[in-house]
Amino acid sequence: MRIRTFQGLRPTPASVAEVVSLPYDVVSTEEARSMAEGKPNNMLRVVRAEINFPAGMDPYDDAVYRKAVERFHSMQTEQALVREDKPCVYIYQQQMGQHIQRGVTALCHVDDYDQDLIKKHERTRVAKENDRTRLTSEMSANAGPVFLTYKEIPAIDRLIDKGIQSEPLFDHLAEDGIRHTVWRVVDATALVEAFVAVPCFYVADGHHRAASAARVGKERRDANPNHSGEEDYNWFMTVLFPANQLQILPYNRLVHHLNGHQPEELLEAIKKVAVARPVAQAIPSKPGEVCCYLGGQWYALELSVADDADPVSRLDVSVLQEQILAPLLGIADPRTSDDIEFVGGIRGTDFLQDAVDSGMAAIAFSMYPVQIEQLMEIADAGQIMAPKSTWFEPKLRSGFFIHTF
Repeated sequence: MRIRTFQGLRPTPASVAEVVSLPYDVVSTEEARSMAEGKPNNMLRVVRAEINFPAGMDPYDDAVYRKAVERFHSMQTEQALVREDKPCVYIYQQQMGQHIQRGVTALCHVDDYDQDLIKKHERTRVAKENDRTRLTSEMSANAGPVFLTYKEIPAIDRLIDKGIQSEPLFDHLAEDGIRHTVWRVVDATALVEAFVAVPCFYVADGHHRAASAARVGKERRDANPNHSGEEDYNWFMTVLFPANQLQILPYNRLVHHLNGHQPEELLEAIKKVAVARPVAQAIPSKPGEVCCYLGGQWYALELSVADDADPVSRLDVSVLQEQILAPLLGIADPRTSDDIEFVGGIRGTDFLQDAVDSGMAAIAFSMYPVQIEQLMEIADAGQIMAPKSTWFEPKLRSGFFIHTF
């Protein structure tokens, strides 16, 4: 695979705590507004620019995109973001409790995305992709990196280990307790050449950011009669993590109604398609098991799947959808239904139980996390996962590095 250095924007050590933020797609408008309060140079004011307006502002309004560009330029004028003095890559380490993962922040080529050398496992939503495409185009920048993974190669691991021996550029402990440490690598020739041995990349998180970067690249290409393929718009910002370091949490489900059933009736219907037994724990112990909270009680459901099922159909989220959510709860298409809510595993199972007990939801499902090998198998087969199958944690922060074109 080809990667490239870039001479992008980054915070100063003095501004980094104010600038960096969670990615745009893991917080609501209200959460983003709260997190950016008192921080005029926080990246959420760019990637979720509706928070610069009174509550109720349409996030797709023309004024929102204008404000995002205005805030982006102001951050540079005020020196909260500064330009690197020369091209480089970065080593980006995240520590969440005892879990540590180290990746390389570099540029990847949009042609590799279009030609499926950067493999996907998820469909994008049209409105969300259009939104990120417009923001990327109007900013002429990748405001947040795409989270890519690859099958680990010892030679790359050794170069990364060597790169973290120097003093870090940033060592930032975020408010949620996750530590983000960044090293700058100016002489990156060895790292760039080492990635030639990687046969492909996989999108772990950031399908909409990747798709929008590719669309903007095509738009700029079509508008440039002297296009060469090496212009900055042909490249987009990524963080490349070896697969054996990643941590996937479950992506749980809340359903807002019982589709006309009483809890006892629904439980009996579930027992016709799965083995159900009352349990004290709320977390599945193995693949093929889903925990369900209904009527004040947790149940472990043992799902069955055909031996000849394809990789997507074998996923617990797929079996749950086909055997319970669609036929019993009326969730025909989880991508469009307003009756289902997806909850990242970082929130824990107490959140699920409280949602049902409070009446915010009628039933909860706690999932066993998808394994990285399953994700790669599905992407290699050119298949698409059920929506909201994986929740990678920790999340990449926006603002440590920005690629402009």
